[in-house]
Amino acid sequence: MSKLPSFEGARVLVVGDVMLDRYWFGDVHRISPEAPVPVLKVSRVEERPGGAANVARNITSLGARCTLLSVVGADEAGDCLQRLLTEQGGVEALLHRDNGFSTIVKLRAVARQQQLLRIDFETPPSHEVLQAKLADFKEKLPHCDVVVLSDYGKGGLTHIAEMIRLARAAGKPVLVDPKGDDYARYQGATLLTPNRSEFRDVAGGWSSEAELNAKAEKLRTELHLEALLVTRSEEGMSLFRAGSMRHEPTRAREVFDVSGAGDTVIATLAVMMASGADLADAVCIANRAAGIVVGKLGTAVVSRAEILEDMRG
Repeated sequence: MSKLPSFEGARVLVVGDVMLDRYWFGDVHRISPEAPVPVLKVSRVEERPGGAANVARNITSLGARCTLLSVVGADEAGDCLQRLLTEQGGVEALLHRDNGFSTIVKLRAVARQQQLLRIDFETPPSHEVLQAKLADFKEKLPHCDVVVLSDYGKGGLTHIAEMIRLARAAGKPVLVDPKGDDYARYQGATLLTPNRSEFRDVAGGWSSEAELNAKAEKLRTELHLEALLVTRSEEGMSLFRAGSMRHEPTRAREVFDVSGAGDTVIATLAVMMASGADLADAVCIANRAAGIVVGKLGTAVVSRAEILEDMRG
């Protein structure tokens, strides 16, 4: 692709599981006398939007407009996510508060760019608050160009089949980042973006590219998808459409952290498609964006300027 479209007019609606990524950065100089574990002396704390919130933040970082629908707890972590998204990220964040739900927090302890430990805090949201989110979805749907459903398997997309049906009936492309082994609920989506291990869990293993192609086409046909994109880590990504396959190899670069790379991929695809780009061109640029973001530590974002710089290089 020779020219990158302007993203200013693109409007993306994101629905999914949000979480707060907390990082404790420090140094380790000794082992604890209480147990054979390293003692991390924390020197810096960072908080970043994670999950579907990271998808939304990537969308606005590229220069597009984003509305995010999700559920958080009535707690400090939920307040922090709202602030990070609206004040710093420029996201229209409609976060339903659930008094019986704790905002999902992933706490990572990091020393010298190496993760020592991750601690997760999570509970499933209530049915009532999920119904309210579906009502918001119906209201916001006419005002977007593309819908992204970011499924982290935390219970926030109970009504995903209905959301896909409504969006497709309204003529909106639907991009889904899947989770788990029940892909039937994603039936009718425009594009599914499983990573290599997620695809293997659903379709089974393969011993050749021909076998992978056959399995991908079988899944795409069964789910009535327009396309299937399998992200394959160091092997790049492969796009499967009716009667065709396109592979984008990984560009060689130093990798610091692959966490959140899938968020960057689906965010870039959505912004490209909302800007009128062909799916093949969208995959090419998403591959570049993923290559940039894995060179950053933790959940991170990519800007349009960084992609342009990469294209010039």
